[in-house]
Amino acid sequence: MTLSGAADAIDDIVDRIGQLSALAVAALVLVMASNVLLRYGFSLGSVWAQELEWHLMSPIALIGAAYALRHGEHVRVDVLYAGFSPRMKALVDLVAGIAGCVVCVLVIQLSWRYVMQSYGQDEGSANPGGIPARYILKAFIPAGFALLLLQFVAETLRAASRLRG
Repeated sequence: MTLSGAADAIDDIVDRIGQLSALAVAALVLVMASNVLLRYGFSLGSVWAQELEWHLMSPIALIGAAYALRHGEHVRVDVLYAGFSPRMKALVDLVAGIAGCVVCVLVIQLSWRYVMQSYGQDEGSANPGGIPARYILKAFIPAGFALLLLQFVAETLRAASRLRG
């Protein structure tokens, strides 16, 4: 498999997972609309439903980072980048990809202990009626950064392929 082929395979994985996260966006909209309707229409509220909002939002953001990188929607100083030659763009992308991989590996390593500690304590919501198993939500930190790492690998492979000609 070529470097570009490997990058394309990773892109497909990130796209599929990103599309699945769109379901979480739809669920978030429904939960928030329901919470507003119940609170202001009927003076009813639920700690569980309020917590569900950020239990949905966190995975959307963490998974969305890889999806945004995949589709070039990440932050970049385009004013400078646009003036670069194709070779210089590939070199910048290669260096940025390697740096992104390093950051992702560090976040995965540091957050893994955080998740395992939460799991070991069977951490749940501190609020009565809140959502249990907080470690499931926290597990999206290393999972989201692992997906972002994969996409940085794809971007790095693609940049290396462009540099090779």
